[in-house]
Amino acid sequence: MIEVVRLREVEGLGVRAIARRLGLSRNTVRKYLRDPRMPSYGPRPKPPSKLAPFEAWLHRRTTVDGVWNSVRLLRELRERGYTGGRTILKEYLKPLRPPKAPAVVVRYEVRPGEEAQVDFGAFAYEDAAGRRRSVLAFVMVLSFSRSLYVEFVQRQDLSTLLRCHMRAFEAFGGVPKRVLYDNMKTVVLERDGERVVFHPRLLDFALLAGFTPKACRPYRAQSKGRVERAIKYLRDSFWPVAFTDLVDLNRQVSAWLAGVANVREHATTHRRPVDLLVEERCHLLPLRAASVFAGLLVEERRVSRDAFVQFEGNRYAVPWRFAGRHVAVSATQAHVEIRDGRELVAVHPRGLLTGLTMPLPGQYDDAPLAGVSRPARSVGRQILGPEVQVRPLSAYEAIGGGS
Repeated sequence: MIEVVRLREVEGLGVRAIARRLGLSRNTVRKYLRDPRMPSYGPRPKPPSKLAPFEAWLHRRTTVDGVWNSVRLLRELRERGYTGGRTILKEYLKPLRPPKAPAVVVRYEVRPGEEAQVDFGAFAYEDAAGRRRSVLAFVMVLSFSRSLYVEFVQRQDLSTLLRCHMRAFEAFGGVPKRVLYDNMKTVVLERDGERVVFHPRLLDFALLAGFTPKACRPYRAQSKGRVERAIKYLRDSFWPVAFTDLVDLNRQVSAWLAGVANVREHATTHRRPVDLLVEERCHLLPLRAASVFAGLLVEERRVSRDAFVQFEGNRYAVPWRFAGRHVAVSATQAHVEIRDGRELVAVHPRGLLTGLTMPLPGQYDDAPLAGVSRPARSVGRQILGPEVQVRPLSAYEAIGGGS
C-alpha cells in the first residue's frame, strides 16, 4: 500500500501502470489511493467454549449454592459430560468470584506515658574467622513519642530481658504504664484464647516497676506495629556495621540513637522523638532504685567440680573453694559478676561469642590437688574364742566311771 502511494505521488504513475508494476488489480490500486490508511482486521470469532452448555448450571452452583472450589466443580462437571480441563474452568470463574474484602486495621493512638512496645530482632554478621553468626537486638519504643532504646545482646532469656528493661527505663527517664509484648516464650508461658499466663518472675518485676504487661494477639504483628517498624528502621538505617565486640557494638548503636534515630523528624508525628520525650517524661512513672530489683536480675548457677560457672554458653572461672556450691550470676553490658551471697567472687569481661572459657588468675592456689588419698575401706576383724583347758584322757575316763 505504501508502494502504491509512492508510485503515484513520487513517480506520477497512473492506476494502470501501478497495477502492472506491482501485479495488482486496478480496483485494488484505486482502493488504496482513495483511502491510504493501514488496513486493520477485526478479532477472529472465538470458538464456542466447552463450558457453554454448562454455564447456567455453573451460575446456579456458584451464586446460589456458594460452591467456588474449582476441583469440586470440575468433578461434578465431568459427571455431567464436560470434557475440558480445569484451566478453562478457573478462567471462567475468575470474574464471577465475589471480591475479597480488604483487611481493615484499626489505628489507635495512645496518650503520653501510656505504652511501650518491646521485641527482639536477629542481625546476621561474620566473625573474624568468616563464620556466619547472629546477634540479637532488644528494642523498646515509647508509643507516644516514638523514642527508641536499642541494646544488642547474645540471648533473649528472661534475665537479659529484665536487665534491658531496666536500662531502657533509665534512658527514657521513667516507666510507661503498659508494656506490650508478642508471645515470646520468655514472657508468655501459656495462652488459651484471651487468657494469658505470664512468667511469674516477669510479673514480679512489673509489679515492682509499676507497669502492666500485655501480650498482643497471635499472628497479629500490626498490634505492635511501632516496634516492628522500629526494628526495620534499625536494620535499614544502622545495620550492617563493623564491630570488635558487644561493648563496641552497643557503643555504636548508642551514638546512632543519640545522633540519628531520636533526633530525626518522624514520618508519622512530624516531630523529633527527643522533643516529644520531653513532654512525655512528666507522664512516666518514676523508676525505683536498682537495688529493689536485684533479686530478680540475677541467675543461680552451680559451680562445676573444676571451678567454672556456665553462663550464656561460656565458662567463667571462680576460686576452687566454691566448687559444687551455688552462686548468683549477673551481667552488665561489659562484665559478668559472680557472687556468693554478698561476696563478689569473680568479675569477667562478657564474651560476645559462645564456647569461650574465661580463666581466673590464682584459681587453683592452695587447692589440695596432689596427694589426695581415698578413704580407707572398712575391713572385718578376727578375734580369739574362749580359752579351753587341755586335760589328759584319763581325767575324762575317771569322770565317766572307768573304762
